[in-house]
Amino acid sequence: MSARFVMVDRDTPMILPPDLREWIPENSMVHFVIEAVEMLDIQNFSVNHRGTGDLQYQPGMMLALLVYSYATGRFSSRVIEHATWYDVAIRYICGGDTHPDHDTICAFRTRNREVFKEAFVKVLMLAQELSYLKQIGGVAIDGTKIKANASRHAAVSYKRAGEMIQQLELEIEQLTRKAEQADSSP
Repeated sequence: MSARFVMVDRDTPMILPPDLREWIPENSMVHFVIEAVEMLDIQNFSVNHRGTGDLQYQPGMMLALLVYSYATGRFSSRVIEHATWYDVAIRYICGGDTHPDHDTICAFRTRNREVFKEAFVKVLMLAQELSYLKQIGGVAIDGTKIKANASRHAAVSYKRAGEMIQQLELEIEQLTRKAEQADSSP
């Protein structure tokens, strides 16, 4: 009796295009990042209002791309560009067949440095508030949902909240510097 194997056919194209939403689990962090960015006011991001030149990528998509990439350990614009072709979650952020190049990613981050950091802090604070953020140090994001605990011990004072925001701002500044170093090295 011979072994039976599942047939692997790499030569036949898919009849219908795939739906990336089916390839990403419901509790994936990518859904949270997209929803959090959609809630932000992104009017302060720099865009070409004259409309000259090539079409621009939406600031919300670029912001979600950077936040998700940094949260998953991708800092180099070249690495992020590469991921737009091969990482399903990042392809989903970019709309499937949209692939900003590394120059565009780097220029967006550089041109919008301050508002990017401000928006990133807001996303992380929302993640922490909704229990997506497991720890306040190290920018650790996780898709785990945990019921809220409204006890006195779980409440955060105004002073502590300010300290947490300062810590996040410091860490985002470090992440931004790390991305800039990754882009400036050959």
